[in-house]
Amino acid sequence: MEMKNRLKKIFEVLDGLTELLILPHNDPDPDAIASAVALQYLVREKLGIRARIAYRGIIGRSENKALVRYLEYPLEKLDPKEFDRHIPIALVDTQPGVGNNPLKDKNSATIVIDHHTYRETSGEVGFADVRPEIGATATILTEYIQATGLDFPGYLSTALFYGIKTDTMGLGRGASAEDVAAYLFLQPRVDVEALSQIERAQVPKSYFKSLTSALQATKVYDQDLVISNLGVMQYPDLGAEIGDLLLRLQGVVWVICLGIYKEDLILSVRSRSRQVGAGDIARRVIGNLGTAGGHGTMAGGQIRIRKLDPDQLTDQIIREALEYLKGDRSLTGKLLT
Repeated sequence: MEMKNRLKKIFEVLDGLTELLILPHNDPDPDAIASAVALQYLVREKLGIRARIAYRGIIGRSENKALVRYLEYPLEKLDPKEFDRHIPIALVDTQPGVGNNPLKDKNSATIVIDHHTYRETSGEVGFADVRPEIGATATILTEYIQATGLDFPGYLSTALFYGIKTDTMGLGRGASAEDVAAYLFLQPRVDVEALSQIERAQVPKSYFKSLTSALQATKVYDQDLVISNLGVMQYPDLGAEIGDLLLRLQGVVWVICLGIYKEDLILSVRSRSRQVGAGDIARRVIGNLGTAGGHGTMAGGQIRIRKLDPDQLTDQIIREALEYLKGDRSLTGKLLT
């Protein structure tokens, strides 16, 4: 019944609209891409709304590019002039004011659907479904489409399944009962061959150079904390990719990755701790310098460098992290010696 009520409310907010601009967070990942495509499908099939998906940033990882190709390029680069037209806006996998989407202060979202920590700004929109206890926004969109009784085309099932799988690491990270239910519902509907090609997408030689540099830059502190200063990154989600990899290191509880992409310092945090979550660390070290958010197991943040010295800023964040994690940890050495 709860999903039926949510569905009724979202339809009431969208009633009478003919078009909708769907914005995932900048540099969208599989969860954001799948969620945006699912919302587009939902409003088109049930309400006849012409919805376009636009994003700011880049789609960098080879797997994400492969997903977009498989979906036949449903996302377009955002033209800032779109905001001048005052088109109703839906945010997916992000919220107003968090700094990782192109929504400006003067613009107001009509809909927000997200699984990150609730922001008060989301209370000011027409409809907001923000559930931090859920592991992936794709799970929430799966529930919506289930509630409508619409069919699940193979491409949509595959995208939603992959979105849940990546954000929860195959249900092994921050997955709720709802994530498990959606995952199992979608699994038999997945295009298995396409999913295999997406997950095993070929990468350029530069990927291995970046990986080697990242591992060489990684430092270990008392075995349970690793910090990797990636320097200049080729794409903004490299830190998240390296963070997931380093979390597999035996004995590691916390992973912190930092890197520079264009004019931003980007932070990625991963945690296995039940006491100190990744979101806690990210918000503490970013502070008022930028924006940060996330869950207990994964989080991120960004700081616009402007006139700041990138090296000093990086050193400051590392000091803050060590202090927050009870900075008596000693540097054990580099990961690769």
